[in-house]
Amino acid sequence: MLKGDSTLLIPILLPMLAGGFLYLCPWIKGRKRETIYAFMIVFITLVSSFFFAHSGHELILFELMDGVNIYFKIDKLGRMFLLLTEFMWLLSANYSEVYLKHEEHTKRYNMFFLISLGSVLGISCAGNMITMYLFYEWMALSLVALVLHTQTVDAIGAGLKFLFYSIAGALMGFAGIAVLAQFTRNPSMDFQAGGFLDGDLLAGHETFLLIMTLFMILGFGCKAGMFPLHGWLPTAHPVAPAPASAILSGNVTKTGILAVMRVVYYGVGVDFIKNTWVQTTWIILALITIFMGSMLAYKEPDLKKRLAYSTISNLSYIMLGLALCHPIAMMGALMHVVFHSIAKNTLFLTAGSMIYRTGKHRVEELVGIGKRMPVTMWGYVMASLTLIGIPPTSAFLSKWFLAQGAMESQIFGIWWIAPVILLLSALLTAGYLLPIAMKAFFPGNTVDYGTYTKKDVALAMKEPVVLCAVLGVLFGLYPKPFMDLLEAIIWEVF
Repeated sequence: MLKGDSTLLIPILLPMLAGGFLYLCPWIKGRKRETIYAFMIVFITLVSSFFFAHSGHELILFELMDGVNIYFKIDKLGRMFLLLTEFMWLLSANYSEVYLKHEEHTKRYNMFFLISLGSVLGISCAGNMITMYLFYEWMALSLVALVLHTQTVDAIGAGLKFLFYSIAGALMGFAGIAVLAQFTRNPSMDFQAGGFLDGDLLAGHETFLLIMTLFMILGFGCKAGMFPLHGWLPTAHPVAPAPASAILSGNVTKTGILAVMRVVYYGVGVDFIKNTWVQTTWIILALITIFMGSMLAYKEPDLKKRLAYSTISNLSYIMLGLALCHPIAMMGALMHVVFHSIAKNTLFLTAGSMIYRTGKHRVEELVGIGKRMPVTMWGYVMASLTLIGIPPTSAFLSKWFLAQGAMESQIFGIWWIAPVILLLSALLTAGYLLPIAMKAFFPGNTVDYGTYTKKDVALAMKEPVVLCAVLGVLFGLYPKPFMDLLEAIIWEVF
């Protein structure tokens, strides 16, 4: 039963069907053909979104059961996540053209690369809780193949850990969804700015629903690496191929952010949790994760694992902004969704390039590499400055709004503790990112430059790095158009 704009299915189904076709098609053989095919499918998906996925487009695909529909609807928030995901997947596909040359099972990799894209886009386009949950589970299953792609003992263990955490978190979310269904007259639980709860049905059950709301925040927050369900992230990211690590860190983790936003701002409603113990608990967990992730990153000697811990910390910047339930803090949170994605994709791709070219994984082994890989290392430097929040890079703005939102929220104690922790985290970020760049370009007498030859990676691996590095600065210099879009999202829910 199709009811609505059926063209909305194109960006969702195209990559999923194309992934299956790639694996079954005997004519697309060879790593180069497979990666070019994946790139073209992602590009077509991105273009189709500009034509068929505008705000206000909606579609009822079919009725799952009485009154419960598989329903898609594009709003401003969903479209932002949709386009961001497609753009970063496109850069990853471009990078993969060279990176996968020495990998096995590339057809399987590209198949799940495309299927997982369709799953994430399904979450972005979901118009109700049921649809979002179904695609959330499908995404977790398809991404396992990317995590364990190399099939080493570590990769298989990481894949199983990722699967366990993903299913456990999703089931916690589903338990909350089942409870929410009891307090609304809309069985599909269609997303509404301000929430869809029915006050008459809710009366007398507020405490129980608050408990389940926290349960859902924790469950979906697992994908965003929030303490205490963060353990999968530093295990899964280092073993996955670099282009997969980039999208896992920069985009897949954002599905947890989106799911939590849908629960709080479009499900129970922000007024329901504001000034409650649930809000306080959420803020405290976010602050713990910010500081803990930064400290663990500072101490970690493995480059990709260090970046994974950094992701844990930065994702909880976003969680903090959402938990404060304040328009200015939410502005900072939504800005950091995009700015962190740009910076962290760059950092994981540069890390992949260093490992690809040198075979070295540990930080202390990268001394003097700036002479050998100048473009890659300058991309790393620009992404590092962005993530730290050095003006005029983009993340300076998101962190500024987060600190300002915390102070203006006037929540007891939090109004000054949160800015202090944000500052400490920024200092730790500088401490675990900048020394790598310093030693890469200024190794001192420990490196004989006479033995070094300039041998950077191929152009296809440098293009995404340079583009993201430039975007990280441009968003900081010209933020107004983007901020205007975010204001429209924010004032829908406040």
